[in-house]
Amino acid sequence: MKRISLALAAGSMILLGGATACSSAAAGSATPDAVAKAAVGAQTGAQSGTQPGTQDGTPEVIAAAAQVQVPPGAKRVATFHGEGVQIYGCTNGAWTLIQPAAIMSEGDKAVALHSKGPVWTSTVDGSTVAATAVPGKAVQHADAIPELLLKADQTTGKGVFGDVTYVQRLATKGGLAPKGSCTAGQQTATPYSAEYAFWAGGN
Repeated sequence: MKRISLALAAGSMILLGGATACSSAAAGSATPDAVAKAAVGAQTGAQSGTQPGTQDGTPEVIAAAAQVQVPPGAKRVATFHGEGVQIYGCTNGAWTLIQPAAIMSEGDKAVALHSKGPVWTSTVDGSTVAATAVPGKAVQHADAIPELLLKADQTTGKGVFGDVTYVQRLATKGGLAPKGSCTAGQQTATPYSAEYAFWAGGN
């Protein structure tokens, strides 16, 4: 099994045999590529016969507010814990989101990477899903980035993300842009975590 490393200048996150270490600090003037450079080696190996989630193969259920519920008929295919940073750059004196950079885990096993797009890439089977936030489908928080409902724009591969139609970002913690003004060219990365639920089907 290949080792997968996700190096963040703002928050050094290292995956080694499924274990995750994370530390965070300001990114200063580093470029986005330097701040969030993911070297993704496709992680091969035998796959279990059950879906990601609980021991019986049922994806973990996480409570979601009405504003971010998926359409009727959708079936949950996976639930992963995401931990990483939200990377911001200074535009016209204000902090603007550049990209997320996070590791998706199931229990203590790293299973996917979350990057600019937003895109989720399975490090187990190579499948991907890109999605866009659905307008008006958000739950705002004063101390964390909002919970969101996102609709898939494109998928690749036949793995866990191959048939995903909706993504929920739930139970968010941290990730907000710094308060106050900034200087052009500055960049920073704010630690965050969230639970991500992936769904297939639906109207």
